[in-house]
Amino acid sequence: MLPFLLLASRAEDAAADDEYAAYLRYGGLEERELRRIRLEAAPLPELDLSRYSGVIVGGSPFTSSDPEEGKSPVQHRVERELSGLLDELVARDFPFLGACYGVGTLGRHQGAVIDRTFGEPLAAVEISLTGAGLQDPLLQGMPPAFTAFAGHKEACSTLPGHAVLLARSAACPVQMFRIRNNLYATQFHPELDAEGLVTRIDIYRHAGYFPPESAEELMADARKFTVTEPMNILRNFVARYAA
Repeated sequence: MLPFLLLASRAEDAAADDEYAAYLRYGGLEERELRRIRLEAAPLPELDLSRYSGVIVGGSPFTSSDPEEGKSPVQHRVERELSGLLDELVARDFPFLGACYGVGTLGRHQGAVIDRTFGEPLAAVEISLTGAGLQDPLLQGMPPAFTAFAGHKEACSTLPGHAVLLARSAACPVQMFRIRNNLYATQFHPELDAEGLVTRIDIYRHAGYFPPESAEELMADARKFTVTEPMNILRNFVARYAA
């Protein structure tokens, strides 16, 4: 099979490697089946999409709705490269799954309003599928409601008319959407289980996402939940698009 491509942008090696391992584990993939490019480390090389089954964008420290003058040169480059790639992906309706940062990238590219209106603190949230979500092949076998881990400064407050809303939560009206037939974005993390979240809390305790003194409490709260359903999205993505 042709490999999938993971575009990552976490600067911390431990976080980047844990994220990659999660996509391997829950996608049912071997390392040769998931190529990783770390966008924060170097410019995106020229890609031949015919050599890949699909493209995955992982979470990111970047916030797309931040004022342009406050973004670092690396963030400007990454956003420019992803926007250019999305031009081709959308035109070809090429399989794409963006997790968390996918909303800020695919959503912004497609004209969604991305702002801080519906940010969510780091926590387990209940995700509810829409009628369209219940019918979507990427959500096949999913219950109407399930628990997932989320935590984000920005979110989509208004979808463009051509997007299909697939999932929502009480605090965030757009938790998952689809563009055309094969491009998806989730606000929650389909790759993240409790221990994965604990790892990220530990790594990012001094990164400004939450008060450092709350890290132990956040870890304890994460371990109260057994999160298994969101990973079906990764398995379905791989099963549907493996070429």
